[in-house]
Amino acid sequence: MHIHAQNLLSLTFAAALTLSTVPAIAHHGWSWADGEQITLEGTIEDISMSPPHPTLQVRDAEGTVWQVDLGNPNQTARSGFTGETAQVGDPITVIGNRNQDHERAHMKAVRIVIDEQNYDMYPERIQAD
Repeated sequence: MHIHAQNLLSLTFAAALTLSTVPAIAHHGWSWADGEQITLEGTIEDISMSPPHPTLQVRDAEGTVWQVDLGNPNQTARSGFTGETAQVGDPITVIGNRNQDHERAHMKAVRIVIDEQNYDMYPERIQAD
């Protein structure tokens, strides 16, 4: 059987594209998160507004640094939160859903509160006000 170089290149590209989307598919949605929401209070260590989801690194009172996923860039912007809204060192309260793997300090925010201002990433998902 003779495979032409162009066919081999096409197959390689298709395989690479398929494999590269698996982590993104697994990451999106809520299936990885607990159904019950938690409240995290801490201090902002880092702010990243990069796609696919802006994230915060938040240090809690015990010294654990949590990865907090915000909404997608459009949801985050609609909430009013931008890269200039907060600074490293600012106190923050995060309401959201924790990773089902409790060994990981990782959660998805439905609301963040900075300086008494609410930024609702997923207002329809907030369980208690």
